[in-house]
Amino acid sequence: MENKKYELTDETIQHDGRTLHRIRALIDIPSIGVEAGELGGFIETEKNLFHDGNAWVGQNACVYDCAEVYDDARVRGSARVFGCAEVRGDAEVSDGARVYDSAKVHGDAQVYGSAQVYGSAQVFGCAEVHGKAQVYGSADVHGSAEVFGSAEVYGFAELYDCAEVYGSAKVHGNGEVSGGKFE
Repeated sequence: MENKKYELTDETIQHDGRTLHRIRALIDIPSIGVEAGELGGFIETEKNLFHDGNAWVGQNACVYDCAEVYDDARVRGSARVFGCAEVRGDAEVSDGARVYDSAKVHGDAQVYGSAQVYGSAQVFGCAEVHGKAQVYGSADVHGSAEVFGSAEVYGFAELYDCAEVYGSAKVHGNGEVSGGKFE
């Protein structure tokens, strides 16, 4: 690729038995406040972070295995994206959140805090998953739905519109929640 936006530095860490390289911006990415020369987070290979778009891995975040971050997505803080997970669109994964297996976070979705999204789950639209919440299995959380606290959404459950699932609530099986608050 002729127009690279970052390079792998010589600084490496060992994580889950893999060697990850810190990245350095080669160009300014003003839409996310990154300046040329600025150090980012850690990736295993250039296949983890696309050069197209404004996607970025910042701070001490790690992206590895066959996971991909692209479009204008951001992974920051101490977040981890691994397995064959995808973070794309304008999505953001931050703080200590984990997105893994074949999970997808896209659109304007946000996953943060200590939240986990895994399995083949999807979080998209303007949905938010945060706190210690977990979304897994083949669950979909989308629209303006929010999952937080220690709540779990799993199986083939679907959460959408302005639904809120929080506290220690569990939505699972083929459950469908549209709007409303569930604790």
